[in-house]
Amino acid sequence: MTKAEIVTEISRNTGLDKAAVLATVEKFMDVVKESMANGENVYLRGFGSFIIKDRKEKIGRNITKNTAIKIEARKIPAFKPSNVFKDVVK
Repeated sequence: MTKAEIVTEISRNTGLDKAAVLATVEKFMDVVKESMANGENVYLRGFGSFIIKDRKEKIGRNITKNTAIKIEARKIPAFKPSNVFKDVVK
């Protein structure tokens, strides 16, 4: 499902204008991105959590040149679904 399909579905179910729904969805995504960029996790009870995971520094290998490459530690965004979410998907 794409963002446009989500906006259409919400608009149809709530009777709200598509432009208003699109603006709300866009702002929601902006707030989640900004919060995570500031190092904050986002918790949505009954849905899941947008969390920041720390990846440790490691050594990678370039097998064509047979050399070792140092891969720096970094933070990556991740989504962890709630148990309710998992039960619905099952």
